[in-house]
Amino acid sequence: MRSFHMRSFAFISLALTLGIVQTATAQPVNTMTRNLYLGANLTPAIVAPTLPALVAATGKILRDVTHNDFPTRAEGLAQEILEKKPDLIGLQEVALWRTAAVNFAVLVTGPSATDVRYDYLEDLLGHLNQRKQEYEVVVVQEEFDFEAPADEDGDPTTGGFLGADINGRLTMRDVILARSKAYVRTWNEQGGHFTNLLPVDILGTQVPVVRGWTATDAWVRGSEPFRFVNTHLEAFHPVVRAQQAGELVEAGGPAASDDLPVILVGDLNSDDDTVTFPDTLAYNLLLDAGMVPISTDEPLSCCLNSSLLGEGDGGDITDFDHQVDHIMTRNPHNVLLRHSEVTGLEPVNGFWNSDHAGVFSALMLRRVSPLEVQP
Repeated sequence: MRSFHMRSFAFISLALTLGIVQTATAQPVNTMTRNLYLGANLTPAIVAPTLPALVAATGKILRDVTHNDFPTRAEGLAQEILEKKPDLIGLQEVALWRTAAVNFAVLVTGPSATDVRYDYLEDLLGHLNQRKQEYEVVVVQEEFDFEAPADEDGDPTTGGFLGADINGRLTMRDVILARSKAYVRTWNEQGGHFTNLLPVDILGTQVPVVRGWTATDAWVRGSEPFRFVNTHLEAFHPVVRAQQAGELVEAGGPAASDDLPVILVGDLNSDDDTVTFPDTLAYNLLLDAGMVPISTDEPLSCCLNSSLLGEGDGGDITDFDHQVDHIMTRNPHNVLLRHSEVTGLEPVNGFWNSDHAGVFSALMLRRVSPLEVQP
């Protein structure tokens, strides 16, 4: 986790006192939101009606994750990020896939596999920092974590009970990265889980889909200090999603700071006009709370219809027909949009980088007088 040195804080304070820091940044604060795609469609495992169906579905998930080849996709994602050079990036679905010997007890006792198969964060950082240190981790928040036995070879007559030949474990994470050596300073790093979570019934056991947020206070090249918040709201239940959005902006929530301008990025799974009711609820709640968009919706950034991301697997640019990836602020007088664009709309190295595209916004942060915000 990145730390904010007291020497840097003293410099900012002195600069503000002497008037060295301008009321608007000489350079933009570059921000980005990027969903990495966990690598497979989890629905067949979640809705599996029997234990044999769960084992088969988990095996198919592991095969799809392998097919979707995150080490190759990470190279394309890194190219995408390095081209735009965002100062702060909010990442979602930063999956950690682990395996273990077959163990059905984990369905009762909870996940325990430790053998790392794919660490999306490590792979992405490896490509980002291949030539020199370009990005570093500010904060990581672990979210949904589940493990199940799997028939990975797809043959129920081999392996052990019900054809299971391995256990597969998925740990979801939300992450904030900061650009190294670019006069980006962060402090007060935080992460948390939502209180309102969607419970899913897996073979009669209620498993909460844990989601949350990451946040940091930041200062970029002479900007006013600001709060940067990254989140991934519930995908499968509009009311739970809206409740989570409410937690972000309620008193004491990570996006409700009265001390600093707030920039919120993330996969909100909601919009006001490219999705239909009730999927509009969360986004409209944020608008009602004073959040305003500061990112483009031309073109749209979501999402491939195919769960397989190979160039020949059926995904097409025409699939991007709605918007759920947003950059917003509750301080439009302080946070001004300079320009915004959508990234990653073409396959790279034979794969789409993700089922989502990325959204980038260059912002200007400035200090305003009380008279400028009077109604």
